[in-house]
Amino acid sequence: MVQDSKRSRPNILVTGTPGTGKTTTSTALAESTQLRHINIGELVREKNLHDGWDDELECHVINEDLVCDELEDIMEQGGNIVDYHGCDFFPERWFDRVVVLQTENSVLYDRLTKRGYTGAKLTNNIECEIFQVLLEEAKESYPEDIVLALKSDTIEDITRNIAILTDWVRNWQPRS
Repeated sequence: MVQDSKRSRPNILVTGTPGTGKTTTSTALAESTQLRHINIGELVREKNLHDGWDDELECHVINEDLVCDELEDIMEQGGNIVDYHGCDFFPERWFDRVVVLQTENSVLYDRLTKRGYTGAKLTNNIECEIFQVLLEEAKESYPEDIVLALKSDTIEDITRNIAILTDWVRNWQPRS
């Protein structure tokens, strides 16, 4: 991918199954790098960028076009960490690094049940992690050299991931 020469700071997508630590990682990374953290779930709720509620999965049905329209200008500026459990609808040109957080299934199960996930919502998310759906989605949607899978089972993993990504941000150079 040719990076946008107008950007002086990189854009990072942090993705993964719900419960893998996206928001925790993105928040800490934003603090350590001074990049802007954009939580897509919160943005969708705050700006009504959805097409209603899915009763079975107990979540909003996001309107991907509205989300992309909302983010276009800010993404062109650079300096963003986008936090969302999907990645295939964002334009490839937006991101300089795509991070896929992965969590061991029993750890993920415990995290999701503590959040109150049950039934189809719990099963779908565990299966998504087992079959590495989001890693495959990232590899199909972005150049493989910008996709990075990171283990996110423990606080130590998250701390290490933040250090790795902070170093990457500090060393990032825009291409002309």
